[in-house]
Amino acid sequence: MDQRLSLVTLGVRDLARAEAFYSALGWQRGNEDEEVAFYQCGGLVVALWDRASLAEDSVVTDSGGWGGVTLALNVGGPGEVDALLEEARAAGATIGRAGAETAWGGYSGIFVDPDGHPWEVAHNPFWTVTDDGRTLLRG
Repeated sequence: MDQRLSLVTLGVRDLARAEAFYSALGWQRGNEDEEVAFYQCGGLVVALWDRASLAEDSVVTDSGGWGGVTLALNVGGPGEVDALLEEARAAGATIGRAGAETAWGGYSGIFVDPDGHPWEVAHNPFWTVTDDGRTLLRG
C-alpha cells in the first residue's frame, strides 16, 4: 500500500450547517452534489457527509462520541495559530485549547467544529510548511 492518504470524510449531522462553517473559514466547495460536499485541500480531499450514512457505509456503529481522530493544520508560526483559532471561533467553532507552547517545543491550540471534530492548529519548528501548503517532516 502506498504511504499516502487521499480522502478524509467527516460525518456531520447537518450538511448545510457544516458547509456554512467551513465556508466561513474560506474553504471552497469543489462539487455540486446535494448529498456530500468535497473540498480540495492540497493533495488531499476532505468530504462532509451525513454521519449516519457514513457510519453505515463504513460498517461501524456510531456511538455518538469522539471517534479517536484529531485533524491538524500546521502553519508557519505561533501568530498564525492564534489567528486561525480566532477565525474558527468567529465561524462558530468552540475553542478547546487556546494557543500555547507545547511540551514538544512547538505551539498549538485546538478548535472543535460544530459537529464535534477536533482540529489542532500547530506550529512545529522542526517541520517545514511549504509555500503551497504541504507539511514536510524535514526541510
